[in-house]
Amino acid sequence: MGSRHVPARTVLFEREKNGVTYRVPALLYIPRWSTLLAFAEERLSADDAHANLLVLRRGTFYRNYVEWEDMCALEKAHLPGHRSMNPCPIYNDFTGQIFLFFIAVLGRASESYQIITGRNLARLCYVTSSDQGRSWSDVTDLTCKVIGESLKEWATFALGPGHGIQLKSGRLLVPAYTYHINCRDCFGKLCRTTPRAFTFRSDDHGKTWTFGELIPNLQTLECQLVSVDEEDGRNTLYCNARSSLGFRVQALSSDDGIVFQPGQLVEKLVETPSGCHGSVIGFPAPLKFFSSLNANNLLSDQPKNAITIAKMINVGNWERKRVRVYQQLNKAGNRLQQYHLNCESNLCKVIHYKESRGKEVCMDSHHVSAESSSLLGLTECHVQQETLYRISQRFQTPTWVLYSHPTSAQSRVNLGVYLSPYPKDADSWTGPWIIYEGPSAYSDLAYIELSSGEVGALGSSPVVVIACLFENGITSPYEQISFSMFTLYEVIQNLPPKPIFRQSVNKNRMKGNCMTS
Repeated sequence: MGSRHVPARTVLFEREKNGVTYRVPALLYIPRWSTLLAFAEERLSADDAHANLLVLRRGTFYRNYVEWEDMCALEKAHLPGHRSMNPCPIYNDFTGQIFLFFIAVLGRASESYQIITGRNLARLCYVTSSDQGRSWSDVTDLTCKVIGESLKEWATFALGPGHGIQLKSGRLLVPAYTYHINCRDCFGKLCRTTPRAFTFRSDDHGKTWTFGELIPNLQTLECQLVSVDEEDGRNTLYCNARSSLGFRVQALSSDDGIVFQPGQLVEKLVETPSGCHGSVIGFPAPLKFFSSLNANNLLSDQPKNAITIAKMINVGNWERKRVRVYQQLNKAGNRLQQYHLNCESNLCKVIHYKESRGKEVCMDSHHVSAESSSLLGLTECHVQQETLYRISQRFQTPTWVLYSHPTSAQSRVNLGVYLSPYPKDADSWTGPWIIYEGPSAYSDLAYIELSSGEVGALGSSPVVVIACLFENGITSPYEQISFSMFTLYEVIQNLPPKPIFRQSVNKNRMKGNCMTS
């Protein structure tokens, strides 16, 4: 592993002398135009009740730096008498249109007031842009049309914050959460609620919207989504949510956000005492880079054996006891890359084949023991190449997930990033790499892929660049909102060699708020 370092950062928003504070970052990258949009709330102070307008800085990405324009206020993203909060942008790659969702909250009413009284004062709103954020439409209020009678069961609700996503089908998804009312008169209290995450969705490019069911069990608040491709051709929607249970909560959906399975605690992702917003992004696993034995650095807390290596380079899945074959289409050369295990004598070779115009060339190989190959599920000493090619058509490049969040269990400090090569497995996370040392809070990630070029050991492979917009400061995490960029290679090089000790969570914090009357 290389020496650890902290990536450079650029301050985009900074608290002003008169107390005006910028909070709740949201980041959107538009690949077609190499444009970054950095959103935030402008507040009269750091207090939630003092939110005012949403602001924006546009940036142009030039491969190794970003040129930022001056800040502008989004006056269209506003309802009279309301304050604009929780920016949640989403880009429709089919139409080139940007939706900026947000909530408009009446006056200075706090979230806690709405929760206690059960009186929702938030509205579901959006504005759109068709010129990469240079101009914006008038505001659209979807509250009555989309949420309707369900508002009677919601003490309040909010979006994201941070980015929404678009699925391959074209479906647009906006992460959200509500304080669902369990009972309005419970043990002498006015109202008891439980926070539940869910999604708003559109299947007609934003013309109409609806929402899915709430995550059914654990308390879940601010959340983000990733569409996870699995190597066997399946796809799962992954939700990572803030909680007050000591750890993050993740939940999966097999129908693209309509219904979520019960959530589960992710004990490798610690939460601050009251929780804090975190961000997740997904990207295709860099198969070529991990076809070396150095791949086991990623999970160096596990045994450095052939099973770990095969799992990391996506050749075999030893848990499911059968061979995995993968393919990745190189758009530039229209070449099919395949990985498989080939047994010869008492050795197995991890072989990387590249197919171009019908000619196969062996690129590289690494020896692993025949004993390990049997554990991987190989029943024959040789696997025919034509059989491998047919099998490979049923598989796809799996999705990896990166997550950002303060790394302390005591307070909002030391922003870090974590990596998971198999996000459905709550125990698969490794990290953190601390990218900012000091007070830090909300963050939002964006994924940028460079089609060519060389960065360190990546050679000529596509370079994965991660952009992060995050709250930070010297004495308080709400002094600045900064922007940093780093490569996936840097993330892997700076991940710790051993798992971080996680403090145990108080079981009493895992109890629900109230029983329904």
